[in-house]
Amino acid sequence: MSTKAAFIFVAPENDFNKHNAVIDSPVVELSVVGVKNYEEAEEVALKLVAEGVTTIELCAGFGNEGTARIAKAVKGKALVGAVRFDLHPAFDHQSGDELF
Repeated sequence: MSTKAAFIFVAPENDFNKHNAVIDSPVVELSVVGVKNYEEAEEVALKLVAEGVTTIELCAGFGNEGTARIAKAVKGKALVGAVRFDLHPAFDHQSGDELF
């Protein structure tokens, strides 16, 4: 049985219904989901946890506040980690905390 994990990335134009994929490898079933803001990320994280995801990795677009919001939303039902460089090059070197 493989581990269920997820990677959530944030960008203003994302539509989580269209911008998603599942990569099923022998060890990890990885769901990749694009969301448009932190609020949507909280909703998606809860849905993923309900589907059995136990680990959520957040893209570098999530600032410190965004990462904390996702961790609080899942309330210990999944481990939450983050790729870090707070000033994201795709966001004109701004933190997601300033944008979302």
